Amino acid sequence: MKKNVFVPALTDLQREELETVHGIGDVAFHGLLEVERLVDQPETLDFDTVLADARRELKAFDGSIDGIIAHWDFPTSVLVPMLCKDYGIPSPSLESVLKCEHKYWSRVEQEKSVPEFIPRFSSFDPFDDDALSKIELEFPFWVKPVKAFASQLGFMIENEEQFREAIKETREKIGQFGDPFEQAMAHADVPAEITALGGSACIAEEIIAGIQSAPEGTVFDGKFNVHGTLDMLPDDVGKSFGRLVYPSTLPEKVQARMHDCCERFLKHIGFDDGCFNAEFMWDEARDKLWLIEVNTRISQSHSEMFIKVDGESNHRVAIDVALGIPPDMPRGKGGFKVAAKCQINYYGQDAIAKRVPTEAELSALERRFPRSAFVIELEEGMRLSDLPNQNTRAFHLGDIYIGAQSHEELVQNFNNCMASLSFDLEPVKHED
Repeated sequence: MKKNVFVPALTDLQREELETVHGIGDVAFHGLLEVERLVDQPETLDFDTVLADARRELKAFDGSIDGIIAHWDFPTSVLVPMLCKDYGIPSPSLESVLKCEHKYWSRVEQEKSVPEFIPRFSSFDPFDDDALSKIELEFPFWVKPVKAFASQLGFMIENEEQFREAIKETREKIGQFGDPFEQAMAHADVPAEITALGGSACIAEEIIAGIQSAPEGTVFDGKFNVHGTLDMLPDDVGKSFGRLVYPSTLPEKVQARMHDCCERFLKHIGFDDGCFNAEFMWDEARDKLWLIEVNTRISQSHSEMFIKVDGESNHRVAIDVALGIPPDMPRGKGGFKVAAKCQINYYGQDAIAKRVPTEAELSALERRFPRSAFVIELEEGMRLSDLPNQNTRAFHLGDIYIGAQSHEELVQNFNNCMASLSFDLEPVKHED
């Protein structure tokens, strides 16, 4: 009998990647709610309304509901365990997911289970005029909301003036995520001290540095497994993530410590029957490893790289776990030794796109670099500041997915691609 698997905010690219998984002829994939509602994060997002609409859509489906997979961050990441509980199908508990999603609560639980990997941190209320005096850290430090997306409202603070400016912007925008996140938390068993903070609290953290790396894996029926580890390398400017490379080149002992940290933390919070990806920072000079965060899903940013190197998308394990099947991922069957997702970043003031690469130009590049893919977020006539989900350090214009037989060839391929991409950006003139 055909199994029905639902994917909230299912895109055409995700469907293509799901269908690269071998042996899924008996599985039908269905979208659940629209990308616009779950991903673009409209300011009017109401979590309880979204939850009710998702439940209504599932109830109206004429067939069995056998699995639900989360590919996106909040609200999808929190919706899925609630919907799975409705139908008694595999999923981590809502509480274990929130212990990863809520940045401060996550740090509290990490400090209990893996304290040697955790930077110093402190919570604070951004609407408290005396907040700075209550942060138990010296300058410089990072501040960010307990719930945000793509580094939005994340600031490095070096002095009191910068803190005031960051708090001003945070107060204006934090409700977009904080209000619906507070609604979601009301559905879970949350400690009183975490509830008291609310969904619009912030966290300050010690500055950490090093090489960023990301293990990805599963916990199924209590068994922990990592199916791949990737490196997250900065671009030439060094201010933002530049390329994600698989497989990792970090020493095996360092990777083993990352995996051990993930396993200890996930077992501590009771996370089971789900996928995860984590982010670490390795300070090579001090041989110090820092845990940045743990996400409760596979990363679709990793999918193309797994296909290129291993022959199948990491959707393989997401499907398996969602259907209650022991996860199984092939290794080294993709034809490339190394693969990368490279960001096209722009550092500069706001601008209007007078020209972006054409479809013909992108098709020519895809022929020049077989099995490459180009995703340009920017459209002609668009203002950079209108691009969705931007961070505070760079405008992200798009991504390049490429494979190679060596890291040297990979870098050369990326440089050749960038030299062939033509953008014309006209700075926006600000009136005095």
